Amino acid sequence: MWSKLKSRQLSGYKFRRQYSVDGFVIDFYCPALKFAIEVDGETHDQRIDYDLQRQKKVESLGIRFLRFSNSDIFQNMEAVLDKIIDIINQHTPSISPSGRGSE
Repeated sequence: MWSKLKSRQLSGYKFRRQYSVDGFVIDFYCPALKFAIEVDGETHDQRIDYDLQRQKKVESLGIRFLRFSNSDIFQNMEAVLDKIIDIINQHTPSISPSGRGSE
């Protein structure tokens, strides 16, 4: 996943990995969009309640949150990237990748 998000490859936006937000570590985060992406492996099956509480806390800070499973990533990366791009396009018509707004 990181190989597809790094270096502004996705719609020109800068994503960071393992980014801390209010004491929680987010797998991938785009500060310009306030957009978090989490990838859940098998260990998350045992922490569903914790993960949902964590997600609610992060969303309460005005951050959009998108979650995928490892199997989503490994079995259909193209669909995952399409979903991320759709979310970016739906919610950012006036924000440029630099985060400066439309000019």
